[in-house]
Amino acid sequence: MAEIPKITRPAGTAEWAKEHRRLYLGTGGVQGHIMDITGAGGYFFGTHCLIRYKGRKSGRTLINALCYGGIGGEVVICASKGGAPDSPQWYHNILASPQIDFQIATQAYRASWREPKEAEREKIWAFMVDCYPFYALYQKRTTRVIPLVMMKPIEPIPVFSEDDLS
Repeated sequence: MAEIPKITRPAGTAEWAKEHRRLYLGTGGVQGHIMDITGAGGYFFGTHCLIRYKGRKSGRTLINALCYGGIGGEVVICASKGGAPDSPQWYHNILASPQIDFQIATQAYRASWREPKEAEREKIWAFMVDCYPFYALYQKRTTRVIPLVMMKPIEPIPVFSEDDLS
């Protein structure tokens, strides 16, 4: 059995995130999808997707690796930013676009997205906290309600690469 990748820098840091993205992109998604995130309070077998979007001010193409869950035929990601008082920039950027691209392992998709509301949001939040316990801690650190983003695949697209970044 292949070893689960674990980047030596502390999980959750900016350098860890850059290394993780490099690994995911550099292998076409063969590595980087499953990561050991025990260093950040997660599980040994943590699943990650990539999201690709345009900067709302810069127009640059940006890619982030994020934990995800699959529920009801959609992929869910959390705009947690570790419980910071403000949401991450990727969240603000996707608010400006009706579509987003995402990649899970070696498959990529163009997707529509939405934010679940009320009872649906509570159900999905509980699911994500069960998968990634650190989200409960992040919510305790902030007064904002951490946004959830649900992505629904529209069509398959080529996997992401470092060349996509501008």
